[in-house]
Amino acid sequence: MIHIEKKKVILREATWEDINTLYYWKYEEKNQEAKKWNGPYILEKKLSRIEYRKEWQSQSDIYPGIPDTLVIEADHEVIGTVGSYWVDKYTKWLETGIVIYNPLFWNGGYGYEAYKEWINFLFRSTDLHRIGMSTWSGNIRMMKVASKVGMKEEARIREARMVEGTYYDAIKMGILRKEWEMTHA
Repeated sequence: MIHIEKKKVILREATWEDINTLYYWKYEEKNQEAKKWNGPYILEKKLSRIEYRKEWQSQSDIYPGIPDTLVIEADHEVIGTVGSYWVDKYTKWLETGIVIYNPLFWNGGYGYEAYKEWINFLFRSTDLHRIGMSTWSGNIRMMKVASKVGMKEEARIREARMVEGTYYDAIKMGILRKEWEMTHA
C-alpha cells in the first residue's frame, strides 16, 4: 500500500470511505469551486455513486504496483487527488494532474507539496522519461505549481479552451527525468 507522508499532506491509495468523500466534493458539494479551475471546459456527465465507485474500481496501474491516482489527505481529511495517464508508453511520457476540492486548503502550499511528491514518487518508482501536465491559461495557480516543481511551458495553443464564453489558451508544461534529477537530487 502506497503511503507518502510529508509535512502538510499524505498521498495514499483510496479507501471506499475516501471515494465517498471524493464523490461528495465532485458532485454534491454546493459551490463546486474546484470545477471552476480543474478543466471547466470539459463537459462532465454526473455519475451515480455506484457508477463513480465502478470507475474507481476500473482504474489501472500505470506500472505494476503504481496506481494512476492517489488521494491527498491533510489534517485527517481527504482534500483531493493526484493522478496520471499515459500519453505515450513507448517514449515513457506520462501526463499528470492534481485537484484540491476543498478550497480551505488552497493557497497554503498543500497543492505544491502534494504535486511535488507525486512527481518525485513517479520518477523514483518508474523509468519514466518525461512527465507533463495540461491546463488552461486561466488556471494561474496550476501553472505556478507546475513551474515551482520545475516544469517548463512547452506549448501554448492559442484560444483553444472556452470558459464561460471566453477563449483561453491551452497550456502544456513538462519536465524530463534528467531535469528533475538535477534539481531534486
